[in-house]
Amino acid sequence: MIDADAAMLALRLAWAQQPAPQADVSVLFLGAQPVSEWTDAANPRWVRVQPFKPLADALLARGLIAQPEATPEMRAQRVLVRAPRQRQWSRALLAQAVRAARDGGVVLAVACNDEGARSLQADLAALAGPLQSLSKRHARALWTAPLDAAKVDAATLHTWLELDAPALNRAGYVSRAGLFSSDRIDAGSALLAEALPVDLCGAVADLGAGWGYLACAALARCPGIARIDLYEADARALVPARENLMRLHPERPAELHWHDVTRGLPHSYDAVLCNPPFHTGRADQPELGQAFIDAAAAGLHARGRLWLVANRHLPYEATLRGRFARVQTLCEAHGYKVLVAEAPRA
Repeated sequence: MIDADAAMLALRLAWAQQPAPQADVSVLFLGAQPVSEWTDAANPRWVRVQPFKPLADALLARGLIAQPEATPEMRAQRVLVRAPRQRQWSRALLAQAVRAARDGGVVLAVACNDEGARSLQADLAALAGPLQSLSKRHARALWTAPLDAAKVDAATLHTWLELDAPALNRAGYVSRAGLFSSDRIDAGSALLAEALPVDLCGAVADLGAGWGYLACAALARCPGIARIDLYEADARALVPARENLMRLHPERPAELHWHDVTRGLPHSYDAVLCNPPFHTGRADQPELGQAFIDAAAAGLHARGRLWLVANRHLPYEATLRGRFARVQTLCEAHGYKVLVAEAPRA
């Protein structure tokens, strides 16, 4: 995987190809990330959108505020896009960028070559017309000519804006493009849901809750759950998760938190459910799941239990045994394992 700095370098070079900006030029950055050695990008007047909490926190650490979602009212003379790998979400962001660009404005977009740079170029050209581009360190940056609303493909713009809207997936839950297992119930989460004891009760947390399947399944299976808190780093997932909870379990107390679980939990719980992420790119990063285990252990009451599902090959057992007095593999199927850990260690 090419790291994010490659894309940001290409974007910085593309920015330098534009006329020198006036002091009051308005800039909107969709998918904003911290950028080193780019003075303009440290401008606090830029409007930044970043739904992934660790990156939003990294921006905040530099004194730069990012909001989790763009709004239809946003307008800017220059709109930057750090495109995601998932194509439907990427197309939605391009449409949001073109919508936000003022007449005569410019959209600049970037992606790493192994994250769909070629598709990004084709999509932005289909939406906004001829482009210029440059490549640097396995990333490609693109920019439009000054935009004329009359020359934008209005039908494509409308269609792609709708790609970001929460909608029912084939499993009958509200989901959204770009989320983990957006179009179906993840097999690991389904295995964990089936393994939960019906007498699970008290205050429960779902770490890495996504669009809310596991929380909804737990509420349906376990009537003794008094409250469930959903923690999710991707703010875009909280919208469908809230809709699923309100639609399926409107009477059950639940709270949703835009939160980086690796920084710990703000409350204590009787039980924690978890299908932790194990990568942010393509390579396995088991340290993410291990950080979730640490957070769960610290956030559980003395007799609390962690219910965790993971791909069978991920090495979580040693971390669990270091943080809990008792660890058991409850079941294995379809390439997954369900682990139960009890009595967290201080």
